[in-house]
Amino acid sequence: METEDIKKEEIVQPVAEEKKTSAPKAPRAPRAPRAPRPEGKKAPKAEDETAADAAAPSADAAAQDEKTEGNGDRPSRPFRGRGNGRFGSRDRRESKEKEFFEKTVKINRCSKTVKGGRRQSFSAIVISGDQKGKVGFGFGKANDVSEAVKKATEKSKEKMLTIQVKNGTIPHDIIGKYKSATVVMRPAAPGTGVIAGSSVRAVCEACGITDILCKSLGSKNAINTVKAAFNGLENLMTAIQVAKSRGKSVKEIWG
Repeated sequence: METEDIKKEEIVQPVAEEKKTSAPKAPRAPRAPRAPRPEGKKAPKAEDETAADAAAPSADAAAQDEKTEGNGDRPSRPFRGRGNGRFGSRDRRESKEKEFFEKTVKINRCSKTVKGGRRQSFSAIVISGDQKGKVGFGFGKANDVSEAVKKATEKSKEKMLTIQVKNGTIPHDIIGKYKSATVVMRPAAPGTGVIAGSSVRAVCEACGITDILCKSLGSKNAINTVKAAFNGLENLMTAIQVAKSRGKSVKEIWG
C-alpha cells in the first residue's frame, strides 16, 4: 500500500509543477487614439468620388427636366384626383346638405318576441327645412337607430311644403287637425319667441318662424302632432291670396 501511494504522488507532482510554471500571458498593446474631427465639417471625399459626383447629374434634376419637357417652361401641376367630376366637387355637395336644418323629434323602440329571443326595431321622425319658408317631415323604420334616422331624413327632403311666413310669424290664426291631435297657432309680436311644445317647435324653427303662439290639444302622440301642425301651416293664406279667391282687391278686404 505504501508503494502505491508513493507512485501516485510521483505521478501527480510533475503535473502540478507544470501548471505552476506556465508562462503568464503578455498584456495587449493599447490602441492609438483617433484624431478628433472638427465640428460642422464632414470628412473630405476622395478625389475620384468628387469627380464622379460632378460628372453625373442628380436624379431629382433629371426628373424635373422630364416633367417640364411636355409643358414647356411651365412646371407640372400636382394630381388632384376625382374631385371635380360631372356631379361637382365634394365641398359643394356638403355645403348643400348643410343648408337644411334637421332635427330628430322622436325615436321609438319596438321589440318583438320570437322563438330565439327578442328582435328590436326602431322608428324615427325627422323635421328638415331651409328656415326660409320650406319645411318637410319624414318617418323611417330600421333595425338600427342610425339607419332609421337616415331614412327619415331622406324622406323629409323629398316632399317639402312652402309656408307663408311674414315678418317672422304667420299671417293669421289657424287650427290644424290630424285624427285626434289638434294644434292651435296664432301670430305673435316680434320678440315673443316660439312658444310651443317640442314637436311643434321643431316644425316652426325649420320653416323660419321666430314668433308664434301654439297650443297642442288632444293626442300627445309626436307623429300625429307634427302632422296636425303641417295641416295648419299648409292652409295658411296671405291677404293677396284671400283677395284673389274672393274677387276683390286687398284694400277692399282691409277696409
